[in-house]
Amino acid sequence: MDPVAAVAQASGAAIDAGALPWGAVWGQDEAVATLRDAASDPASLTHAWLITGPPGSGRSTLAYAFAAALIADPADGAGATQTMRQVLAGTHPDLTALRTEGVIISIKDARALVERSYFSPSLGRYRVIVMEDADRMAERTSNVLLKALEEPPERTVWVLCAPSDADLLPTIRSRVRTLRLREPDVDDVASLIVQRTGADPAVAEQSARHAQRHIGMAQRLATDAAARARRDATLRAVLGVRGVGDAVEVAGAIVAAATEDAKALTAERDEAERSSLLHTLGIAEGAAVPPAVRSQLSALEDEQKRRATRSLRDGIDRVLTDLESMFRDVLMLQFGRDDTIINRELEADLRALASAWSPERTLTVVDRIGETRENVELNAAPILALESMLITVASGRTP
Repeated sequence: MDPVAAVAQASGAAIDAGALPWGAVWGQDEAVATLRDAASDPASLTHAWLITGPPGSGRSTLAYAFAAALIADPADGAGATQTMRQVLAGTHPDLTALRTEGVIISIKDARALVERSYFSPSLGRYRVIVMEDADRMAERTSNVLLKALEEPPERTVWVLCAPSDADLLPTIRSRVRTLRLREPDVDDVASLIVQRTGADPAVAEQSARHAQRHIGMAQRLATDAAARARRDATLRAVLGVRGVGDAVEVAGAIVAAATEDAKALTAERDEAERSSLLHTLGIAEGAAVPPAVRSQLSALEDEQKRRATRSLRDGIDRVLTDLESMFRDVLMLQFGRDDTIINRELEADLRALASAWSPERTLTVVDRIGETRENVELNAAPILALESMLITVASGRTP
């Protein structure tokens, strides 16, 4: 969903021009005030920013709102509103944005951003470069950005987004102004989900809690009973792992479910992109593809494969995040803290586990899950990484 649509959904009505560009930003009043002031005071504007916050906190939404406020000229009246709409829709010529759907941001893409950053604004007050997934840069790619961030043209503003400033190299962090977003409360996220979707308040609260306040994930859980059921089944299956055989079986089930989810999320889009390309090339559906244009089709297929890999890894990471929350609950119970339990529906099972295990064993499992997340991100085979992690769950020891 683009930011303009988010404004409409949040308000439950037609887009109010008075809400632009900040109307889609939710629960980040301090950050909005900071960026609003920066956009209105050129003398104090920093030319490179890093917006950090957990997944679902609204980093990208805030980045585009800031871009709209920078590019539009407030003195332009109705023209400013139209400009902001264009920026929020991603169609304004003075906005350059990069959101990778691959595993990493390529050096080629980074160089293209740097090249665009040296163009003067064509219509607006500033040229704004938004990099949504700055944490997905390898060191070589980060080095491509250094000079552009350190000495940007006078009317160019960089806005990077990442979960944490620790996800970027120190050389990058030293060249940006960091703005950290607050984490919303579970009740606040639940209220927003009820407002947006009309979900039952109890389901919205459970979804917000299970999603650990990730707004997008909470909305999906609240509106998708099958997703809620899969999450519950996965956690219960992991609680039932007792040996190597169980570990292999449950790991296979997790990867299979994540693969099906990834296919569901990408298949329709992949087919639409392929049909659109063939139509553009003048090739009828079902006709043979001439050799002269096969390279274009191959390039599209390669991009779609990278996107599918990213989607699969994101799905597995989501499962691992849920497992972290479950064993974190066990640890809290072992230390007598039951007021912040995330997975309340499993409390009886978690209390039994808390009594049977030592805190040291629980910590070993939590650490192993964190290592598995890192390994999968670094291209480890998901099935092998999950099997190894689940053997630790069963034994309490790292293989």
